Formats: sequence, C-alpha cells, structure tokens
Amino acid sequence: MKRFYKHVAAEKIEGGETESGWRVLLDGRPIRTAGGRAQIVPGKALAEALAAEWAAQGAEIDPQSFPLRDLADFAADAVAPDRALAVRDMLPYAETDTLCYRGDPEDALYQRQLAVWEPLLAEAEAVHGVKFARISGVVHKPQPAETMARLEAALTAESDFALAALKMLSSLAASLVIALAAIRPGADAQALWNAANLEEDWQIELWGEDWEAAERRAARFEAFKLAIRFAELARQG
Repeated sequence: MKRFYKHVAAEKIEGGETESGWRVLLDGRPIRTAGGRAQIVPGKALAEALAAEWAAQGAEIDPQSFPLRDLADFAADAVAPDRALAVRDMLPYAETDTLCYRGDPEDALYQRQLAVWEPLLAEAEAVHGVKFARISGVVHKPQPAETMARLEAALTAESDFALAALKMLSSLAASLVIALAAIRPGADAQALWNAANLEEDWQIELWGEDWEAAERRAARFEAFKLAIRFAELARQG
C-alpha cells in the first residue's frame, strides 16, 4: 500500500470517561483499530510511540512494521470487549507454569532450575500472596484453588493494555509468573527470557544449537521485549 498521508501527530483528547486519553492523527484524522474502533491509548508516551511507527513509513507502507499498533489494536478489539475472557485465557499459563515443573532432585538440571526458577517463583508468591505447587516430572498437578483465584483477581486489576502485553508474554514464556514479573517496573528482560528458556539452553549445552532454532528464538525474544516495552509505555499513561 502506498503512503496516503503526510503528517503524523499524537493528540490528547478530552471527553467522557471512555473517550479521554491520547490518539494518533494522520493528516488531522484519527486512526481506527483493525476492528474499526477508535484507537485511544492511556498516555502520551504510547501515543508518540505509535505515531513514530506511522512517521517511519516510506513511500510504501509495510504492514509488518507496526508491532506496537498491533498490540494496541488487540487491547481495544480483543481485550476490552470481554476482559473476563482475556483473563480466563491466561490462567492456564499459571496452572501449568513452566517454573513449577522441575526435574528429579538427583538430576543436575534440577539444581539449575532450583537456582534460577525458585527465586522468581518465591517472589511471585510474596507479591501476589499465593503458594505454588512444585512438581517433579511432567505429570500435571493442579495448583491450589486459592492461588488461581488470587491470580485471576490480580489479572482482572490490570488495564486492557497490560493484559494485551501479558497475553503475549505468557505465550512466549509458557509462564504467567514470568509474564507478571516482566511488566513490573525495572524488569530484566534478558534474565527473564533466559529463565523461560532454561531447559532449551540445557539441551543446547548437551547437543549443540540448530541455527534455524536460534533464529526463531531470536525473533521470539524481540517479541518478548516488545511486549515489555508496550506495557511500560502504557503504564506511563
């Protein structure tokens, strides 16, 4: 598609409770989401980042170069209309959280999991007032009902934009614990990504790395960092 606009701007809007926020203007016209809704974001930082994606386009528009816009659209089109469903879709990442499933205690891998995963799990327990079951092996064991209820409440308290970021982070990390840690201020993206990929790194140490798998992992890490950035920008609102 050819570029159809010249000027890009971020504008603060005032109105009712559902209309206050910021939006992007193309030649003075507000943009809409993929679903046709008004794209209104909570603050200036995110609006300016979205505007920068539009401003960076050349003579031809590259649909793949709008990752922040896509997340903002997801927040408006998929999360906002049914927040309860968005929360329910994420809870399975806690029920089968990667950090809860360990090797056998006599295994060397178990010691690494204990060193890397246990501090993250203990921190999540302290922050959210929950208790996770630790499981040796791959046989599923349900998490305590109270833990799941508290995590559901914690997710429900998040904004539509934070939930959009959490959906991406949980999927990439196979861990709601890592996702929740990733949207907290000052999160160490690299350390959290390494924790999410601990078992993969263990296998690489044993058998070596496939270059195609390395490329896929690099792309997933970029998406992981993008979701963290999106949550941080939205939080500034």
